Amino acid sequence: MKKRVIVWGTGNVGAPAIRAVLSHQGLELVGVVVNSEAKIGKDAGELAGMDVVTGVKGTRDWRGLLAAGADAMVYASLAEARFEDAIEEVLEFLRAGVNVVTSTMYLMQYAATTPEPLQTQIKEICEKSGASLMASGIDPGWGMDSLPFLLSAISSDITEIRSQEIMNYQHYDQPDIVRNVVGFGLPMDVTPPMLHEFGLKMVWGPMVRALGDALNHKVDEVTTLVERRPLEKDVTAPGMGVFEKGTQGAFRFEVAGHHKGKKLFVVEHITRIDNDCAPDWPYPPEGEGCHAVVITGNPIVHVSVHSEDRFKADSPGAGGNATAACRIVNSIPFVCDAAPGIVHGINIPMSHGGQQIRV
Repeated sequence: MKKRVIVWGTGNVGAPAIRAVLSHQGLELVGVVVNSEAKIGKDAGELAGMDVVTGVKGTRDWRGLLAAGADAMVYASLAEARFEDAIEEVLEFLRAGVNVVTSTMYLMQYAATTPEPLQTQIKEICEKSGASLMASGIDPGWGMDSLPFLLSAISSDITEIRSQEIMNYQHYDQPDIVRNVVGFGLPMDVTPPMLHEFGLKMVWGPMVRALGDALNHKVDEVTTLVERRPLEKDVTAPGMGVFEKGTQGAFRFEVAGHHKGKKLFVVEHITRIDNDCAPDWPYPPEGEGCHAVVITGNPIVHVSVHSEDRFKADSPGAGGNATAACRIVNSIPFVCDAAPGIVHGINIPMSHGGQQIRV
């Protein structure tokens, strides 16, 4: 029988998640939770930018959908501005025995690093209800778990595994996040929230620790490094206005996991609001962005993933969002069969898109 799925959110990740559920042969879309009054009553196909009628209408009554029953819920709501409420919403679904996959709840991505008392709370809820939870991590999550895990098998004498996001955020459709969290356009003497050491370790630290555990080289220290560059000219970004000369125009950070004093596992961001800023830093091989893994060993392995969302061809950042959505949607059957509790993506390496193949 098909797994009955609710999708919460219709934005950058929610819309492609709806499309992925609709095209998955083993899943059935039974509900869509929207976050604005204007979307209530609209068909899921319209909300996802598709020319189809699904019969599933957008609603804000998530408790009603929960009461009607489902096997899984895709949580794609932007949680950063309302984190406590978002956590409680996810826990309510877990209490009801509904499995959850999400791209946003980074505190829940790896059981060993989930802070207390949340770690114990999730464990007790899931043991009682039988539900499981997979939070993919960002950048997107597969770029720092499944992909480097698999690529490590085709190299030898490995001295470093590095995952990269190289992106122009001028095309990222979240103006408030781009300015006030990521910090583009802020004065250079202001450190944006995203680049504080505490935040870097909280969001990306679990990713390097999980990879270290999976590869039997436990991370015993996490360090961070941040570089920033100012804009050398005013830049106008569509939908976001003017970013003034002298304000933050590019940043580069890494979060590194060390094992016995040696830096082994690294997440690196190279992010610009204008391609002319920081010209000496790496650029994507093509387009406006990519996600890459570099294995330093013998041979040295370079894999760069450039994705294009055919529903949003005018948005270079949409491809990465769509891969994040498809990764968690295609994991639903495996998460439903997993043991109760937090499931990390690296623990379901056989997750695949076989039921997405159209014939």
